[in-house]
Amino acid sequence: MSEPPLIAHVIHRFGVGGMENGIVNLINHLPAERYRHAIVCLTDYSDFCQRLKQPVELISLNKRAGNDLGLYGRLYRTFKQLNPAIVHTRNLSALEAQAVAALAGVRGRVHGEHGRDIYDLHGKSRKYNFLRRAIRPLVKRYIAVSRDLEHWLIDTVHVPPARVSQIYNGVDSVKFAPRIEPRIDFGPPGFCPPDGWIIGSVGRMAEVKDHPTLTRAFLRLIALSPETRTRARLVILGDGVTREACLALLKQAGAEHLAWLPGERNDIAQLMAQFDVFALPSLGEGISNTILEAMACGLPVIATDVGGNRELVDAGITGTLAPPADSEAMAQALLKYFEHKPLAQTHGAAGRAKIEARFSMEAMVRGYMGVYDAVLGI
Repeated sequence: MSEPPLIAHVIHRFGVGGMENGIVNLINHLPAERYRHAIVCLTDYSDFCQRLKQPVELISLNKRAGNDLGLYGRLYRTFKQLNPAIVHTRNLSALEAQAVAALAGVRGRVHGEHGRDIYDLHGKSRKYNFLRRAIRPLVKRYIAVSRDLEHWLIDTVHVPPARVSQIYNGVDSVKFAPRIEPRIDFGPPGFCPPDGWIIGSVGRMAEVKDHPTLTRAFLRLIALSPETRTRARLVILGDGVTREACLALLKQAGAEHLAWLPGERNDIAQLMAQFDVFALPSLGEGISNTILEAMACGLPVIATDVGGNRELVDAGITGTLAPPADSEAMAQALLKYFEHKPLAQTHGAAGRAKIEARFSMEAMVRGYMGVYDAVLGI
């Protein structure tokens, strides 16, 4: 009996992140008898790979900073050795691997767009779009994780609509679920009072996620209402370049004891269930896995009105949308949920219902498998 076709997933680095979490979910839930998987990292990978439950070959190409012409040779040899049926690249940093895959004779070529970074928030860079259009004829099918990205691929990159599939990320609604037990004791000793109200955020603390705006919103919140200073607490789970800036803002305001920024964690589902509201202050976003997970936990969501966030958060129904980089607007949204607990509960319950209806893991897997099958003519 022949082995299932191999998919080589090509990414810049396999570490903590929403896109990487989506890859883990996809590989863990795709039927093992249908497809095998390898992950080709242009740089390297972290112990995040331990979340993979299926046998996966992990390859690091150790790309050097800046131009590394030798990378293309290493990538070509890797494709020849793996002989994948499909090469699935993700985002701009891996796009050039499509050209290498074509040279290596890989017939199944898929590219996914999961969101843009701080250097090109709106996908308008002439240089980057010239590259995207140059490589476009080599890509058999595109996958966009949001309608916003789908429209951008069609309108700006000029991909024919028939070659674009929009597939939402799925969420494990069993692992991420509303808390039914009393809140656990977490954080530093004495961090959370018995009647504490927890504002939570999860994700890479990269510039594009703009956690300093959330930190300023929290400080504004406790200035607006004395009661919030007694009860409100800020939790940001993740690590990155803006963590120190957030800690400095808290220290300057004398509020570092009211916040917990522990860095990366491997118990996100358990900790997210302890939150009372979820906030995502991104400057740009594809489809946020953490918003999906927060909605699955029955939390009201405050998110910036950018990218795919507006496709997930129904303003006034499952949460609140705020302008990006506007700490005052985010503070007012936080205060609204603090003062109106029934509203928070109603929005959280509506978010959970939306997850169950539209963002199941099964729907995501069916979507990806449909693209892979179509590319291979199965």
